[in-house]
Amino acid sequence: MPDLADPRRADAAASPAPARLAELEIGGMTCASCALRVEKALAKVPGVTRASVNLATERARVESDSSVEPETLTAAVRKAGYEATPSAPADAAPVQAARTTELAIGGMTCASCALRVEKALAKVPGVTRVSVNLATETASVDLNDATSGADALIAAVKKAGYDATSIAPPDTAVAADAAGHVTTATAATAPSAADRKRNESRRELAAVLVCAALTLPLVAPMVGEWFGMHAMLPPWLQFALASGVQFVFGARFYRAAYRAVRAGAGNMDLLVALGTSAAYGISLYELAMHPGDTMHLYFEASAVVITLVRFGKWLEARAKRQTTDAIRALNALRPERARIRADGGGEREVPLAQVRVGTVVIVRPGERVPVDGAVLEGRTHIDESLITGESLPVPKQPADAVTAGSINGEGAITVTTTAIGAETTLARIIRLVESAQAEKAPIQRLVDRVSEIFVPAILAIAALTLIGWLIAGAGGETAILNAVAVLVIACPCALGLATPAAIMAGTGVAARHGVLIKDAEALETAHRVAIVAFDKTGTLTLGQPSVTAFEPVGAMGRDDALALAAAVQRHSDHPLARAVVHAYEAAQPVAAGGVTAAATHASLTAETTAIVTDMSSMHDSGATALAHPHAPRATAARAVAGRGVEADVEGRTLALGSTRWLNELGIDLPPALAERAHELEAAGNTVSWLMQRGPQASQALALIAFGDTVKPTARAAIERLARMGIQSVLITGDNRGSAAGVAKALGIDEFHAEVLPDDKARVIRDLKIRRAGIVAMAGDGINDAPALAAADIGIAMATGTDVAMHAAGITLMRGDPALVADAIDISRKTWRKIQQNLFWAFVYNLIGIPLAAFGLLNPMLAGAAMAFSSVSVVTNALLLRTWSGASERSQR
Repeated sequence: MPDLADPRRADAAASPAPARLAELEIGGMTCASCALRVEKALAKVPGVTRASVNLATERARVESDSSVEPETLTAAVRKAGYEATPSAPADAAPVQAARTTELAIGGMTCASCALRVEKALAKVPGVTRVSVNLATETASVDLNDATSGADALIAAVKKAGYDATSIAPPDTAVAADAAGHVTTATAATAPSAADRKRNESRRELAAVLVCAALTLPLVAPMVGEWFGMHAMLPPWLQFALASGVQFVFGARFYRAAYRAVRAGAGNMDLLVALGTSAAYGISLYELAMHPGDTMHLYFEASAVVITLVRFGKWLEARAKRQTTDAIRALNALRPERARIRADGGGEREVPLAQVRVGTVVIVRPGERVPVDGAVLEGRTHIDESLITGESLPVPKQPADAVTAGSINGEGAITVTTTAIGAETTLARIIRLVESAQAEKAPIQRLVDRVSEIFVPAILAIAALTLIGWLIAGAGGETAILNAVAVLVIACPCALGLATPAAIMAGTGVAARHGVLIKDAEALETAHRVAIVAFDKTGTLTLGQPSVTAFEPVGAMGRDDALALAAAVQRHSDHPLARAVVHAYEAAQPVAAGGVTAAATHASLTAETTAIVTDMSSMHDSGATALAHPHAPRATAARAVAGRGVEADVEGRTLALGSTRWLNELGIDLPPALAERAHELEAAGNTVSWLMQRGPQASQALALIAFGDTVKPTARAAIERLARMGIQSVLITGDNRGSAAGVAKALGIDEFHAEVLPDDKARVIRDLKIRRAGIVAMAGDGINDAPALAAADIGIAMATGTDVAMHAAGITLMRGDPALVADAIDISRKTWRKIQQNLFWAFVYNLIGIPLAAFGLLNPMLAGAAMAFSSVSVVTNALLLRTWSGASERSQR
C-alpha cells in the first residue's frame, strides 16, 4: 500500500501552500458566538490569510505569511477573551516551509467562545489559517515560519481570556530523529490531551454532584408542595446554600462572562451569569427587606439553573469525546516498542523511537506491526481491518508491503522498515482525519453569522421582556423571573455544535470503514453528487491481464493445449506470460481436495479471475509455476522481437505470439476461428496464438485471448449507485472495443474511449455543463489527476499513485469500487445529521424564547431545556457511528 498523501501536500496540489499553518486549542468557547469571535480576532491579525475555528473540536487553524509569530496568534485570542495553546497534529511530519500548531484551549463554553479564540489567533503575525473546535477544545493554527514557537499563540489566547497549552505530537521524537534533527519533547513528557480531558471530566462530575447536593434541599420543599406538604427551609439557610452554588460553582460563568465583556462580546456564560444573578439578587433583596418573614424566595431558581447547566456541560463533553473515538482507535493501533534483529543475529526489544528506516523488525504471531515495511522472511496473514476496512486477513509473503498498526496472523515474519513515525500510512491517516475534523463546512459560515448577533439579540429580548411585563402591570418579581427565563433558555451552543459534531462523527466512521475524507468541504460536496465518472484500468478493472478465452484448434484437447502454452511461457516475466501460467495453474487439481476445475470457458475465466486477483501478492510467478510433476517442460526458450516467444517442448518447436506472426508463418485459419478472433479483438481483447512450427508447414494449436478482468464488486457498485439516483460514466484511454465491453458488462450506458489525460478533464467539464449537476471522478493513476482536479469532488484509490491522491478530496483505502458508493452514502447521512441538528437548534430557540418571554417557562425548566439542547445535538450526531458500508457487509 502506498503512503497516503499528506493533507498539507494534497492541499498544495490545488492551491499555493501558505507560508505558515498553525493550529491552536481554544479554551473558553461555549457557543457559536464564541467561535465566531475567535475567528474574527485571528483574521484581524496582520499577515493572516485564512482563519477557521471549529466549535466541536475546540480547535483553530490559521494560515498566514512568515511574519506572523505564534505568540501573536495566542495574544489575539486572549485579547478576545479566550485561552489558546499551539498544538501539532499527531505524528506531525517534518515541516518544510510551513507547519501546523495545535493548542489545547481551556475555558470555552459555547460557540461564541470558539469564535472569539479564533479571532484572537488570527491576529497573530505569521498565522495563515485558524480553526477552533469546541467539541475537542482544540485550535489548529497554520504558521508560515517553522522557526517560530507557540508562545505567541498561547499569549493571544490568554489575552482573549482563555487558557491554552501546546499539544505535543506523540511521535515528535521519532519524526525528528528520522529527519536527523534534534529530538524535541514528546507526549511522554507531559499528560496527553486525552488524559487531561479525562481528569477534567472527573473534576467536573465531582463539582456537579456537590452542586446537586447543595441544590437538592432548596428544591425539596417545592416538590413537597405537590403532595400537600408545606415545609420551608429557613431563609438564611436558603441564602447559605444558594450562595455556595452561585459563587463557588457558578464562578466559572462569571469569569467567562467577564472575559467576554472585556473583549466587547457576549456568550452563553454572560446569559447564565446575568440570569442567575438576577434570580439570586431578587431573592437577596426580599430577604434583606423582610428578614423576619416567611416568604417564597427564588434562591432555588438560580441554584437549579447553575446545577443543570453544569450537568449539561458535563454530558455534552462526555458525548463530544465519543465523537473522537475514531482518532483514539487509530492512535491505539500504534505499538510503543518493536522487536529488532540485533547485529549478532539475535533479537532485542527497543522503544519505537529507536527504529530507523532499513531496520529489520521481527513480528511474532498476534503482534501489531510497528512500522511500514516489506516482508523479508516468512509468510502470514495480516488483519488490516482498522486501517483499510478490509474485513478478511490479507495474505503476505516476502516482498509484500505491511502497514504499521495492522495485526499479524499465524506466522512469524521479519520486516524491513521503509517508513516510521510521521511517515507511516497510519500516521498519514490520522493526520488526514484530524484535518477533516478541524475544518469548517461551508454551511458553518451561515451559522457563524447567526451566532455573532445571537447574544446581543437575546439581551435585547430579555430587556424587552422585563419592560413589557412591568408595563403590563406585573410585579417586579414576575418581570425579572420571565426575563431570567429568556436569558437562561437561549443557548448558542446547540447552533455551534450542530455542524462540527456531525462532521467529526461522519469523518471518523468513514475512516474506520476505509474512506478518508480530506476536508469538510469534500464531505459537503459529495452528498450532492449526481454523476460518477470512473476510470477503467485499476478502478473498475484489476489492471492486470488475464486469459478471457482459450480455444484449441482441431483435435487437441483444452488441457493439453493450455499445458503446452504454459510451458512456453513459464520462463517469461511478461504480464501476458504470467496470465497464461496462472490460467494453467487454476485449471489443475486442487491439492487438498483433488477437485479439477471444469474445462469450460466460463469456469476457466472464473478461476483465472480468482488467481489474478491475488497476483499482486505474488513475488515470483516463475517460482510457483508448473509445480505439477507431469507438466511438459520447455527448453531453449527464446524471444522473437516484435512477434512473441518460441521454445522446444517435448521434441516440438512451439511458438506463442501475435496474429502478425501467425500470418508471416503462412498459417491458414478455419473461417469460424478467424471470425471468433475478430469478435474478441472488437471487444477489446488482445489475441495471441499457440503455434507449432514444422519443417514444411506450421499450424495453429490454440487461440488465446487476454483482457483486463473486471473487479468482482464493480457490477454491484454500479447498480448501487443507480439505486441511489447516481449515473455512472466510463472514461478511459483504452480502445473503443475494450471500453464498450467493460461498459456493457457493468451496465454503464455512457462511455468515452481513447481519451487522453488532458481530455479526461475536458470530458468532466462537459459533463458538469451538460448535466448541470455535481460530478465526481474516481480514478487511481497519474493520468487521472487532471480529471480528479477538474471534478467537483475527486475520489482516488489508495492502491494508485500519490499524484492521484493529492488531487482528490476523498481517498479510498482499498481498490474496491463499492467504496465509491459508501463514500457518497456516508456523506449523505452526515449531511442529513447536520440538517437535523441545525433544524432542531433553530426550532428550539424559536419556540423556547417566546415561551419564556410570555411567562410560560420558569427559570428552572428553561435551564433544563438549555442543557438538553446541546446534549441532544451531539447525541444525534453520534448515531452516525452505527453506519456500516455496503462494501463491508458484502465481505462478511
